[in-house]
Amino acid sequence: MRLSRAFLPTLKEVPAEAAIASHKLMLRAGMIRQTSAGIYAWLPLGLRVLQKVSQIVREEQDAAGAQEILMPTIQSAELWKQSGRYDDYGKEMLRITDRHEREMLFGPTNEEMVTDLFKSYAKSYRDLPRNLYHIQWKFRDEIRPRFGVMRGREFLMKDAYSFDIDAEAARLSYKKMFVAYLRTFARMGLKAIPMRADTGPIGGDLSHEFIILAETGESQVYLHKDLLEFDVLAQKPDYEGDLDPTVDFWTSRYAATDEMHDEAAWNALGAENQVSARGIEVGHIFYFGEKYSKAMGLTVAGPDGNPVIPQMGSYGIGVSRLLGALIEANHDDAGIKWPDAVAPFRCAILNLKPGDLATDALSEKLYAALGGDAVYDDRGERAGVKFNDADLAGYPWQAIIGPRGAANGIIELKRRATGERQEVSIEAALAQILGQ
Repeated sequence: MRLSRAFLPTLKEVPAEAAIASHKLMLRAGMIRQTSAGIYAWLPLGLRVLQKVSQIVREEQDAAGAQEILMPTIQSAELWKQSGRYDDYGKEMLRITDRHEREMLFGPTNEEMVTDLFKSYAKSYRDLPRNLYHIQWKFRDEIRPRFGVMRGREFLMKDAYSFDIDAEAARLSYKKMFVAYLRTFARMGLKAIPMRADTGPIGGDLSHEFIILAETGESQVYLHKDLLEFDVLAQKPDYEGDLDPTVDFWTSRYAATDEMHDEAAWNALGAENQVSARGIEVGHIFYFGEKYSKAMGLTVAGPDGNPVIPQMGSYGIGVSRLLGALIEANHDDAGIKWPDAVAPFRCAILNLKPGDLATDALSEKLYAALGGDAVYDDRGERAGVKFNDADLAGYPWQAIIGPRGAANGIIELKRRATGERQEVSIEAALAQILGQ
């Protein structure tokens, strides 16, 4: 992307409505624009990050055996009345009446719809297990939407739903999603800690929140230090094998939010093992048994021919919310510091003197070699403006090309995360930027 042609409406002043770092920086960097309270348009830079985050989520769901579908945003109220949640959900649900006076709603979640869909297919225990997921926009009419994409009314979410023949099989599906979530967040450069949680209106008897640590986090969390030292990506999981050792490691060590905190258990750890910090929820998984399958009339023929009510679980990741969480965990006074895997572009090429033959030639050569994963600042702006904009947007690498270095084929390469600078050849620059 050439900045001289980009749709990138950056802001110099911090908008008055922005109270937290991620909201301020996403607006200033030209990633999003508010269209009404709690609803945002995603601009090219923000959309690229949203797509990269979605793809990591998708890859890990696929690897764990979940299958992608796409359910509509508008749902029939009849489904929710069947489950008993239509009147219980409250004013957060946006209720709609169509021209035929049918009651509809803008879906805040999809337990009812996916159960109804699966009911039309599943006839026998041989049709189980299944895990279906989609990445779709949701709407919850928050009374006070705030904090940008962290707590908006419209948001992009990955929700998965598992169907199993009995409780033992359902808990295995739960463990697969537990491990997949650990890997998902780790691939984005985040350390997400699973913490036992209240099941809330979803229901059920087993639930974990996945919480990342950030100084600006919304809640206080308490955990054993061992959980920060575990390398989630060191070994690829065998989803057809024994997942208990991994799950047991995470669930046997203390980790709790304010709401679930046990002071006696916390004190028993000893000060040397205690870590207290702020946290942001980025995912939530539930096992709720027959709650929806029974209410929605879902049964299958068991091995003996008798009807069986499948056991279910649901598994959510706030995809758009993750962008805010990523920024809260990765920023400084100058702007965002994107982890490599989710950055909108891996590198910003800063041509300090457009029109100079040597700088233009070296900049164009590097831009072509990076194959679309670079933003090329070819604007006729001062060097300071280019440096500030690159820091604000948070590209992991900055390739700084000025007349003196370009004459000798030299690029000044800056690593955004550390601020480290070095002078290198174009070949060395490419090797580092591409991680080769």
